[in-house]
Amino acid sequence: MEEERRKKRILHGRYELGRVIGQGTFSKVYLARNLLTGKSVAMKVVGKEKVIRMGMMKQVKREISAMKMETHPNIVELHEVMATRSKIFFAMELVRGSELFSRIACVGCLREEAARHYFRQLISAVFCHGRGVFHRDLKPENLLLDHAGNLKVADFGLSTFADDVRPDGLLHTTCGTPAYVAPEVIGKKGYDGAKADLWSCGVILFVLIAGYLPFQDDNLAAMYKKILRGDFCCPPWFSSDARRVVTKLLDPNPNRRIMVSKLVEMPWFKKSRIPSTVAASASSSLWEEKGKEEPERLNAFHLISLSEGLDLSPLFEQGGGRRKERMRIATREPASGVISGLEGVEAKPVSCLARQL
Repeated sequence: MEEERRKKRILHGRYELGRVIGQGTFSKVYLARNLLTGKSVAMKVVGKEKVIRMGMMKQVKREISAMKMETHPNIVELHEVMATRSKIFFAMELVRGSELFSRIACVGCLREEAARHYFRQLISAVFCHGRGVFHRDLKPENLLLDHAGNLKVADFGLSTFADDVRPDGLLHTTCGTPAYVAPEVIGKKGYDGAKADLWSCGVILFVLIAGYLPFQDDNLAAMYKKILRGDFCCPPWFSSDARRVVTKLLDPNPNRRIMVSKLVEMPWFKKSRIPSTVAASASSSLWEEKGKEEPERLNAFHLISLSEGLDLSPLFEQGGGRRKERMRIATREPASGVISGLEGVEAKPVSCLARQL
């Protein structure tokens, strides 16, 4: 009986699937083991029928193409892609850590030194623009931390390529997460993918140091108006140099917004040792782990030649005053205990500001 269960968990004779470690709208992520090498991987399983029904097959194809192109120490690596009649399987690098978002939720905000560490790694990864790849959905939830505390950019599902631009040289697809999306994307005008990603990086940097979003409102239309105007205010604990960086990244005019070449020369970014060029290849990056064992790298479609009957071609057919910020509290106590405690507190307005010292 146990042997039969184990056989059901074996995928194409190459991977053994374990427990679920993550779940999204269109996919589940399992802990899996490569039976040939013994290495653990993250196996993202996407239901093909649901993806086709929702018209997301083009997006899945983009994710495969984008991840195949990128080998960088700060980008989650795609080892290979497999498929059955009903599912698509992505064997990806297993990041043994947590989401950067989870860390922010626990500590509230980061010291500038820690924020700078993660921000540099983010910029290094996003500089795939040199190869014409734009992420378009950068946010803390898509930034993972490995066991050594290094940042890994995940989820290239909304990525696009320089080849997709129209004759005007711009992208025209509106996508991304509302609070992180650039004003020119909201305006449904043509936009430069690199500049739009840099806006999102600016929002992320603000969140890392402030602990909350620069643009927020219960009403989505009102939030979009703030984004279009660049209406935000840095809290008092931002250093003047950090404030300057965020302001240049969150310039609502994309033509004035700072680009990577100028960003890496700013005093705040250069405050301590950084790579001589953020555009350097992964092999020469100072962020790459020295002596790290080379991971197995296979073309995403290499398995076609190894497994009989595995044809992936069918996959691709088809007003007034400024609002006060709300305080968010993270606790390890059970929900029932927290609710019980709150019910015993007299309801009255409270104004407070807490931050890590």
